[in-house]
This record gives sequence, C-alpha cells and structure tokens, in this order.
Amino acid sequence: MAKKQTGGSALQELKAQLKSGTPGRLYVFFGEETFLMNHYLGQLKKKLLEELTESFNYHRLNNETFDLQGFADAVENLPMMAEHTLVQVDDVDLFRLGESDRGKMAEILTDIPDYCTVVFTYLTVPWKPDKRLKKLWEAVESSGLIVEFAKQDQKDLIAWVTRHFAARGKRISTQLCAYLIDITGGTMTALGGEIEKICAYSGADEIRKSDIDAVTEPVLDAVVFQMTDLIGEGKYGQALLKLQELFKMQQEPLAILGAVGGSLRRIGTARTLMEAGKGSGELQKLCGIPDYPARKTMEAARRFSGAFCAKAAELVLEADYAMKTSFDDSERILELLVLELAREARNG
Repeated sequence: MAKKQTGGSALQELKAQLKSGTPGRLYVFFGEETFLMNHYLGQLKKKLLEELTESFNYHRLNNETFDLQGFADAVENLPMMAEHTLVQVDDVDLFRLGESDRGKMAEILTDIPDYCTVVFTYLTVPWKPDKRLKKLWEAVESSGLIVEFAKQDQKDLIAWVTRHFAARGKRISTQLCAYLIDITGGTMTALGGEIEKICAYSGADEIRKSDIDAVTEPVLDAVVFQMTDLIGEGKYGQALLKLQELFKMQQEPLAILGAVGGSLRRIGTARTLMEAGKGSGELQKLCGIPDYPARKTMEAARRFSGAFCAKAAELVLEADYAMKTSFDDSERILELLVLELAREARNG
C-alpha cells in the first residue's frame, strides 16, 4: 500500500523510487509544470521499458481511445520478453465514469499486477478527484502516488536557467535570470524554448538584457506590469505603446483588462503594506508571487499614492462594465482607461 503523500513530498517520493529502481504500481501526474511531468514520465519509461520491446509493453490511451475493457486488458497483459509493462492514460477523468465503470476501475487499481505500472496524466483536463465517490477515491489514494508538478520556486529556477545557459557556453547574471523568469511566466517549458532562442541570437559569451528583449515575447501579465510601471514613471506615451503591443499580440481585451486589474490590485496591496511598514516578503505571501515580481511591485507602489490605487480600482470596474454592456470598441475602452490612469497618476 502506498503512503499518502502531498505536495512536494510526493515528488520527493517519486525521485526516491526512481533512484532506487523500485517504481510504484500507480501514479497520478498533474500540474502546470509540463516540462517536469514529461521529464519524470521519461524517467519511468527508462526504468521500466527496454528499447527493443517497448512497442509491445508500452500501452497509451487518451480520452478518445479509452474504454474500460481495453484499459483492463492493457493492465493484465503480460510483458513480452521483458520484466515490466507501462500503461499511460492521458486526460481521462476517472470520477466522471459511470457508476458501474467506477466500481470496476477501483477493483483494477487495487489489484495492479507486480509487473505493471499505471500512470494517469492530466494536462488538458484538470485533476479534480471527487472524494465523495469513496470506493474509487480510496483505491487511488491507497494504491497510488499523486504527484503535482507545480511551478518551481524562483531560487531553483534561477539555478536551472543558469545551468542551461552554461551548457550552451553562455553566462547570465542572477538578476537577468529573474527578469527572464518573470516575463516568460516562470515555467520550465516556456523558459527552455526562450533559452534556445536567446543563445541562438546572442553572439557574446554573456547574455545581456537587450538579447532577451530582442527575441522573447513576454506573457500578458509581464507586459501589463511594464505598462503600469511606465504610468508610475510618468511615461504615459510609452504606456500606450505597451497597450498597442498587446493588441498586436492579439490578446483579448477582457483578458488585458483582467491583467490590468490584477496588477493594480497587487500595487494597491503593496502600497498598504508599505504604509504599515511591511516589505516584499509579506506581499509574496499575500499574493502568492515570487521574490522578483514582489520586489518590483513594491518599487512600483512607491510611485503611486493610496488615493490613486483606490481610484484605479474604480476605473477598472467602470471599464469592465462598459466593455460588457456598451457597444463601444473594447480596444478604445482600454485606451481610455490607460489615459484616465495616466491623468490620475499625474494628479497624484
């Protein structure tokens, strides 16, 4: 019977099992860090399968090809000219199966043969176990290891980014690592692709900010933060140009407005914390953001008054109402919002 694991402890248990060469019988993999998920799927395949017989012993199903009998057969199939089989099931919501199938599934999961390992992965379908369906939930929880591949913390990501640049003969400062993590959204999947592009573009041994900016397309939240930061610096024309960048990136106006509202709320929270004598550490805890954007937000908050933050919240709500109820062009509403925010910032 598997020990109950949560959070990072489950990932540590998975690492220990792989290191000792004793993978479990059942895993559930989920989370937004798909790079790590794919890495550990690869490690499982290395441990369990042999290249010459992989096609016989590796069975993969998804939400279009899955049926319970086919899954049961894959689990029961004896390994051919090998010691193990691996069954991977992608994006099948176990808890939405019919009642009869849930009961059969629970029976299968509590009696997986010693030679078989089953992995359920969740990428496009969320992992949302319904614990009220006790028989199935208890089968999963008692027999398996549920591993969340969450975003890594900034310290680990900086070390990872530094190593990947070094592997390509490039140096990068800690500050630029943090900047790259921030503008890409901080997933290894996104960072891996951007590192490749930056290294291909840069002809120098040391990466500069201009190299990153030349080839990296920032995520929505990062551009919006740059825009609000420019408003705080009094660079209102440049703030409007940032908004135009978002339009060119074909970002949905409502998504832009949501990001603007989120950025301004964090700035307002930072302003309140600052007035109470608190620092960026408190902002990290309250908003669930890494160290670098927390420090940047605290810096931005110094440029805005409490009155501005309160008025900005009102303006965002008014823009949201206008966007959802009027026939006015959504992009024009956003442009007017930026101009009104600039006016409020100028007035203090």
